Amino acid sequence: MLDAAAAAAGQIFTPPFRNVLWKTLGLTLALLALVWIGLEKLIVASLSLPYPWLTTILSLVSGAGLFIGLAFLVTPVSFLVAGFFFDELAEHVESEIDPNGVGRALPFKDATRVAVEFSAVALIVNLIALLLLLVPGVNAIAFFGANAYLFGRGYFELAALRYAPPAEVRRLRKTNELRLFVAGLIMAGMLAIPLINLLTPLFGTAFMVRIARSILQRNGYRLA
Repeated sequence: MLDAAAAAAGQIFTPPFRNVLWKTLGLTLALLALVWIGLEKLIVASLSLPYPWLTTILSLVSGAGLFIGLAFLVTPVSFLVAGFFFDELAEHVESEIDPNGVGRALPFKDATRVAVEFSAVALIVNLIALLLLLVPGVNAIAFFGANAYLFGRGYFELAALRYAPPAEVRRLRKTNELRLFVAGLIMAGMLAIPLINLLTPLFGTAFMVRIARSILQRNGYRLA
């Protein structure tokens, strides 16, 4: 697994990935910016106090809070971005591993459905983790544990569906839950690193394609 992680990290800045890098970063930053602007306007509108100086102070405080809160939105945004670019990136990864073992791209509506479903679940889970921010000893465990599960499950399904039908993908996911959780934990670790966390869709794709191929091959799938 560590070899797969190292190979995925090394692939992020290769020419095929660089072509997608700016698009994924642009889309990720645009989505986070829209969330920031919307929430900030909502907060400012609710702070219609008679003292402008107090409104300014509370606005600055809420802005700092939003900055912290956006870290909890990287996971759902990552799933949305993955829905747009996963197959393009996965094909590059598969071609590098084995040119004869490239999977089939998911129909756009199916890839979007999977990404949106996991994005919605990730949003709810991370909002709960955000509420636990002030609970010592629980917040970090809840945040990384929940996101490890989501990353492991979500990215595995996107990768494995390129080779296997949904029912089989679900079966393989359930029989490899621990391995996928550990893989997801590696991905979740990126969330703690500012700016690096924006590369999660790229790393997650390159990493999980390798993990999914390994699981599929151990279960009798011939990918070549």
